[in-house]
Amino acid sequence: MRHLPLFFDLAGRRVAVVGEGAVAEARTALARAAGAEIVRFERLAAADLACVAAVFVATGEEARDRAAWQAARGAGVPVNVADRPALCDFILPAIVDRGDVVVAVSTGGASPSLAASLRQRLEAVLPAGLGALAGLAASFRAQAKALVRDPRQRRAFFRRLADGPAARLALAGDGPGARRAALAELDAARRGLAPVGIAHLVGAGPGDPDLLTLRAAQLLAEADVVLHDDLVPAAVVDRARRDAERIAVGKRKGRPGWSQAEIEAELVRRVTAGQTVVRLKAGDPFVFGRGGEEVEALRAAGLPYTVVPGVTAALGCAAAAGIPLTHRRLASAVTFVTARGAEGGREPAWPALAARGHTLAIYMGASEAAAVRDRLLDAGTPPATPVAVVENGTRPDQRVTTGRLGDLARLAAAHARDGAGPSLILVGEVVGLAAVEPVPLAKVS
Repeated sequence: MRHLPLFFDLAGRRVAVVGEGAVAEARTALARAAGAEIVRFERLAAADLACVAAVFVATGEEARDRAAWQAARGAGVPVNVADRPALCDFILPAIVDRGDVVVAVSTGGASPSLAASLRQRLEAVLPAGLGALAGLAASFRAQAKALVRDPRQRRAFFRRLADGPAARLALAGDGPGARRAALAELDAARRGLAPVGIAHLVGAGPGDPDLLTLRAAQLLAEADVVLHDDLVPAAVVDRARRDAERIAVGKRKGRPGWSQAEIEAELVRRVTAGQTVVRLKAGDPFVFGRGGEEVEALRAAGLPYTVVPGVTAALGCAAAAGIPLTHRRLASAVTFVTARGAEGGREPAWPALAARGHTLAIYMGASEAAAVRDRLLDAGTPPATPVAVVENGTRPDQRVTTGRLGDLARLAAAHARDGAGPSLILVGEVVGLAAVEPVPLAKVS
């Protein structure tokens, strides 16, 4: 190891910056962000270095750089000279800054581009809320030491605080919820009880596994159990960790399946037992996914949960079919509507939905196509309005059928057969812009 990684406390200390230009300004900003007091020089002498903790040199001229380096070395002050590794007592790594959590990547000056590339990869996988999580852990250090006498139990508490329910709530931005969960876990550790788990309501997107969000992929890799909709394809479910329990709890029209009450009871049972549960829902949990009902059940039981949005079917299917949901010349509004509401639920306001310049994305509509057509025609939608039926949108077996509203029942018939995949109906002038060939998935994702 050529360089020993250290984190240097510069708060309130003087740092000298020699030079001008973009590189010198970048070093000034970096030191100032660490709390340093900056003093600037065009040229440096040993007499300038009283009470200086470190020197950054970035003149861009070899003679000036070397003179400043000699002055710093003569005064015994650590020095970094930009782009001259041989003149550096310390080097600047590529930094991932998450508040109290800082990750530094160094190649010892051999390849700054490689260090920057590695930093970009880390930026993509390290959650933005890591600093808040570190702050949460720090706030419990004194309490845990006072209340949990057994060092092993105390270590177990902090390990769980780092990657358990409280951590997930903190990373999701729910500070109060994270603190409540941490207090419950601290109390459980004090009393020697098993802590509760957490439920994550995760949007699986329209089907293409590459459209999962980063957070969705991370949670699937951590789950003890995945309760997934029947419409979520195996390619997405398989992103779960290898030893996770997988349970299909979905409902398909005309087939036996789990009732909503049974799903909610299973969620509560498993979280109460201490498991990390991913409730994997097709599309987005809060767009015709009954996520709101499941959140109500978890709240009523006093259990922690997070919600991870997904790419809902309207967005994924429209993009894969090359159909813009809004367009300056054709559509200034878009509405998501279900063709099959809950028993006793409100019927969509079809006359309002029939307005010109309005795109409709109709969920669960293939088997109800005739009724959808009749309601829109009765509400005044012209029979020649373009429509599309998108089956298995974003998936390799995607099928798109386009036509006119007056023919919707016939167009949708092939998509309502037994064994057909999930279908979405799009209605509006924008459908006339549909791509002749499916849009490549690489462009969608």
